[in-house]
Amino acid sequence: MFRLLPRCTLALAALVSLLVGTPAGAAPQGSPGTATAAGPAQQRTEPLAESWTGPLSTRGRYIVDATGARFKLRSANWGGAQGSWTGSGAIDDPANHHAGEDSYNMPVGIDRVPIAALLADFHRLGINSVRLPFSNALIHNTTPVPDAAVAANPQLRGSTPLQVYDAVVSALTGDGFAVILNNHTNTARWCCGLDGNERWNTSQSTAQWVDDWAFMAGRYRDNKRVVGADLYNEVRRNIWDDPNWGNGDDHDWFTAAQQAADRILTTADPDLLVVIEGINWTGIPADGLPHGRPTLTPARTLSHTLLRSGKLVYSAHFYGFTGPNHSGAYGTGETHDPRYQDLSRDDLYDALRQEAFFVTDEGRHYTAPLWVSEFGTGASETDPKARAWFAHFTDYLTANDTDFGYWPLVGLRGPAGQGDDFALLRYDSDGHRSGLLDGTDWRAAGWANLLNSPSRTGRIATPARWNMLDLDHADAVRSLRVAALGDWDPGARKGVCPDGQRLIGLAHGGGRGLCTDAGAGDLRAAGDTYTVVRDERYVTHGDWAGGFTKLECPAGQFLTGYSVRGEATASALCVPARGSLGTAGRTVWFDRGDNRPAGSPGGEFAYGQYKGQCGQGEYAAGIAFTGRVGASPAPAALLCRAL
Repeated sequence: MFRLLPRCTLALAALVSLLVGTPAGAAPQGSPGTATAAGPAQQRTEPLAESWTGPLSTRGRYIVDATGARFKLRSANWGGAQGSWTGSGAIDDPANHHAGEDSYNMPVGIDRVPIAALLADFHRLGINSVRLPFSNALIHNTTPVPDAAVAANPQLRGSTPLQVYDAVVSALTGDGFAVILNNHTNTARWCCGLDGNERWNTSQSTAQWVDDWAFMAGRYRDNKRVVGADLYNEVRRNIWDDPNWGNGDDHDWFTAAQQAADRILTTADPDLLVVIEGINWTGIPADGLPHGRPTLTPARTLSHTLLRSGKLVYSAHFYGFTGPNHSGAYGTGETHDPRYQDLSRDDLYDALRQEAFFVTDEGRHYTAPLWVSEFGTGASETDPKARAWFAHFTDYLTANDTDFGYWPLVGLRGPAGQGDDFALLRYDSDGHRSGLLDGTDWRAAGWANLLNSPSRTGRIATPARWNMLDLDHADAVRSLRVAALGDWDPGARKGVCPDGQRLIGLAHGGGRGLCTDAGAGDLRAAGDTYTVVRDERYVTHGDWAGGFTKLECPAGQFLTGYSVRGEATASALCVPARGSLGTAGRTVWFDRGDNRPAGSPGGEFAYGQYKGQCGQGEYAAGIAFTGRVGASPAPAALLCRAL
């Protein structure tokens, strides 16, 4: 969670001081369309456990269960296992923990309330899923938790934090809740300032991080109500360096997320959703210096193509006190950029769409469900702007039928009222509950709006899929079938479409490609036969690109991949079709400008490069390029034939 409480504010001030010498001290987009009423969970006629079947997958912008029915994530975050210590003072003093809550590196509240009673309250809230944070430190911690930490759940005495986490997962899923595992922190420290948790590899290597994810995903593989792996929370700048989206270095969140996702889906649990959050912050939060919140904007031109289709969910966080260029700090370290709560309703909605909600547009390479996995506000909030933001934001979520996750679900309440004011449910030392269920919480109207608004339900048809291939820094072999067959062009950078898709577009430089199953579904015949084409031996229908070298597929085959060496075209990968293919074709040139169908279906897949693309009723059967001195040897034309 990106809440810059005093210690985080000091950390940002220190960053500014170190780097720049500053003394420390409109209407909502996209109506639900075909919607039906969806009431809160307490109005269901069947238990939550009987209302859906795992595992989950995606169809276009929607998440669906194993029957193909819409499963909207109506979630809340049960924090604590990610750590609560603020990083200074005695670690066993609650005063040195976030909001005075020592979580003992376990989900908050189990020292005060039996787990069964907590889950009963969760049902009353109407949620169907829980985002369950953990730290990498928790995985490796073998010290049993203190007895006092599980006083209300004595069956957990002698357990390690991970064993307590196991018990919570089992209880939640046994009660019908979907659980999304969330790697929130590296260390057991409260997030999210300068705390050693800025990137997935701030306090550990990327290899260790990926190994930990394989361990956690595999640990719950047999529990199909554990539905997702939320890879890392609020990736952001540390003191010296920014994260990036696609630069190919050690700070490249795009590539690291792809690596972890592929490991999870191929070796740990192929059924999990993979949740990838955008970048939460780059730059130095000081007036006059570049800084901002990229969120998911980079995905518009560089999106993830996983080895298993139908498993990608994108995620974003929004709080009223942060902003498109505002870190959320107050006082020292604060900039003069507007917070989200300072924006007009129309400007807020425009910012939300540009930063995240665009990913739900259908028919694009970046199309995916959007899960706003964190948002929230305080029960005692009195600022009219903050209250208005909450109303506007929940209105936008409902109008766009967006999956959501409130932060946090559970908080503690001290004798003087201290504790996490954002929590939906708070429990005092005797286990007595206060919060949203009491009927006096001003946030109840917005919460009811989220639960009771019209929402798409029922079976979701499988739409056409579009995916991009990026050979920017390495291979992009996104086909499990081809990957299992070995290196088909050693020394070259290779791109191969996901299983079930065909190559339909290429860029003139940069190595980007576009894949789809639009208009034809899975064209490929059974078996693993393929042909690597490096010369013109299969050119049988005349000179369709005069003066250029033509790599044409054999008759009855279509393009599913390609390779390059530097910028130079190296080879084409062709596979047999399951049925007859059309032979009438046309040449689509793109060496001097874009040549794409009207509306550019699939979206911008090679920003800054010329692009060629076949129509949805066509397949690509060949690539042409030139080796002339002074000309680019990159792909220059496609042979497009009618399906």
